[in-house]
Amino acid sequence: DPEVRAWWRAKADEIYRLIPDFGGFLVKAHAEGQPGPQLYGRTHADGANLIADALAPHHGIVLWRTFVYSTVKEDRAKQAYDEFRPLDGKFRPNVILQVKNGPIDFQPREPFHPLFGRMDRTNVAMEVQLTREYLGQASGIVFLAPMWSEALAADTCSPSCGTPVRATIKAIAGVSNIGSDRNWTGNHFDQANWYAYGRLAWDPALPPRKIAEEWTRMTWGNQERVVRPIVAIMMRSREAMVDTMTPLGLAHQMATDHHYGPGPWVCDLAEPSWNPCYYSKADSNGIGFDRTASGSDAVAQYAPGLGSCFADLKCVPDEYLLWFHHVPWTYRMRSGEDLWTALVTRYDRGIASFESALRQWDGLSPFIDRQRHQEVRATLERQRIEGKWWRDASIAYWQSLSKLELPEGHPPPGHPLSWYQSIHFDTVPGYLAPGTGHEYSCVPPRGGPPCAL
Repeated sequence: DPEVRAWWRAKADEIYRLIPDFGGFLVKAHAEGQPGPQLYGRTHADGANLIADALAPHHGIVLWRTFVYSTVKEDRAKQAYDEFRPLDGKFRPNVILQVKNGPIDFQPREPFHPLFGRMDRTNVAMEVQLTREYLGQASGIVFLAPMWSEALAADTCSPSCGTPVRATIKAIAGVSNIGSDRNWTGNHFDQANWYAYGRLAWDPALPPRKIAEEWTRMTWGNQERVVRPIVAIMMRSREAMVDTMTPLGLAHQMATDHHYGPGPWVCDLAEPSWNPCYYSKADSNGIGFDRTASGSDAVAQYAPGLGSCFADLKCVPDEYLLWFHHVPWTYRMRSGEDLWTALVTRYDRGIASFESALRQWDGLSPFIDRQRHQEVRATLERQRIEGKWWRDASIAYWQSLSKLELPEGHPPPGHPLSWYQSIHFDTVPGYLAPGTGHEYSCVPPRGGPPCAL
């Protein structure tokens, strides 16, 4: 519409008169109830180019997010590719498509987004999340550089194998995690993710361990007796969260709305792709989302050689098994153990990592100032308690479906499944009774009497 184009040109001129070095616009369209150009019978390219043309005389750019919710009830992981891949080459030179690192939404682990390497004639940026929306939020330690480097180094096999994601992007964007807290991020160790984002923006091939060492020396001290254990905690922290929340390729098992605690049983939300059950597809026979040709065929969005590997049970990495396949609870892993045993083992491996982190941090008390040491210890203890909550709630629910006994040597959940299902966001486990050091043994119902210790 000529009037709409004129409005944007005038608005851009006005902005640049006031702010001559204004960068441009970041646009979220056609997602989570927000309108998009489709509402007007137009495409994402039409929408982005409208604004890009207004900015072009001022050398401004448009960052156009690819996080979309289609009205077509297709596999959630396929939607961005389906909407944007046909538009490759139709965007102005000053448009950059901002693509999340994975195809769903900042999950603890996802395969890299299939748009990377598949938009040869379009500028693409990787979007990462410095906040930990789905990773315990501000609890404990979760160093995210290994997650981002995993995506940046992933081989797209497009146009040929040996082409990492980092070679296919023009920019990197981060959903920030700084606020008004004295330590910037509300958690001393979340500062490390802000730092890591900046370092990877300048050098996307930088090893995460090097980033962790740099930040530790500048934050906690230069002595090796301090640096070595802190870096060790940081480097295994993300994998520990994956183990206790979404092992073996599970995704989006968080409870409704707040994305905080476990809710794998949730299956009553109006939009199917908001439900954890949508992603696990768990039933009495097995678990996992079939994205092969016999299911949603999301594997076809990747380069042929890579897609065929994801579709092959003999080739797909264990960490993506349940992302791409629905398999029986008794499915035999390459390690020789059955799936049920492998799943429970990973939950317990995560808890062991949290406990190890606490012990290592306790050993650092002579070398860290008392206030910061106590603050970090408190958040590590909370992470341990919440990890056990995740582990027990998840195992209790999977066991209610599979009817399988726990593998030998693995303790049962502390409570019946109904106990975990009754937890509300404002009464999560881990609340300590003043002066006791003991967590409550139940969750007080809304308006009901407090729990007994």
